[in-house]
Amino acid sequence: MSEQLLLGIDIGGTKTAVAAVRHDGTVVALRSAPSGRGGAQVVDVAVRLAREVADAVSGLGRISAAGACMPGLVDPRTGLVRHAVNLDVESLELSSELSRALGLRVEVENDVKAAALGAHHLGPRGWGLHPDVTSAASGTGETAYGSGDVGTLAYLNLGTGLASAVVRGGVLVRGIDGAAGEIGHLPVGGDVVCSCGQVGCLETIASGSALARLWPPSRGGGRDPFAAAAAGDAAAAAAVDVLCDGVGLAIQLLVLAAGAEHVVIGGGLTGLGEPFVEGVRADLRRRGRSSRMIAALDLESRFELVPASVPVAAIGAALLPGRAPGPFLLTDELAG
Repeated sequence: MSEQLLLGIDIGGTKTAVAAVRHDGTVVALRSAPSGRGGAQVVDVAVRLAREVADAVSGLGRISAAGACMPGLVDPRTGLVRHAVNLDVESLELSSELSRALGLRVEVENDVKAAALGAHHLGPRGWGLHPDVTSAASGTGETAYGSGDVGTLAYLNLGTGLASAVVRGGVLVRGIDGAAGEIGHLPVGGDVVCSCGQVGCLETIASGSALARLWPPSRGGGRDPFAAAAAGDAAAAAAVDVLCDGVGLAIQLLVLAAGAEHVVIGGGLTGLGEPFVEGVRADLRRRGRSSRMIAALDLESRFELVPASVPVAAIGAALLPGRAPGPFLLTDELAG
């Protein structure tokens, strides 16, 4: 008897990843490619990868439901995506376009919110990576991840900008127009104009764009500000201090204001690795030393980086159909 598998499509600003996932979070096939530009190409790349994944798992099971995520303003009720500027998409009927091409109803969500669902499902400190990570990417094996009830979890995405999403009791906290968790646009001080039009937003000190402004990548030909700081670059040292302070503040905000018990950090800045983690930990320890109330929160133990090898947004996207009403129709095209 064939398995009923879930399809998760993660359309990122630079890369699109598609995964076939078991209900327990096990990835049984994974494909990726550079994202298309403009609505038509965005959909074409996603559809091609989805069909490749379906073919890869045809001997194992059938794709029974699908979800997709991408940046921008995503309305999960209508399936419309607006203002995905990094993909040259002003408006795209993502759900209907993918559903029409795949013959399968496709639920959609913002990429950070989908990643939060994936992180919540897998559970912090429960990634449980299978040793053969590359096998799932080639369709010849599978990658298993841990799962469990983790209470209220916040996913903090540190890329070009800063965004977050909160999952409480397995349910996304949405707020007005899905704005809950957009802590990057809380003014925290300073005179830098944010992309949102405000001045001094958290994103202006805790993001990839903030780091590039504080320590331009061309400085000395290096790309790692932590390595440069360790080598005596004063500007790099100042930049990483600002960055780690901003990320520490973001974690504190998510714990205090959103009630997060765990904060999982993803996005491009996680590539800075252990020096970045240690820098944030040092900032959180500093916060604890200045306040017994903050010390009691034990912030240092409440965050971690999601491993780059875990397709957390694709897994979260695959879980979307179980959170939306309506039947899921399967056609022979994806059934294998």
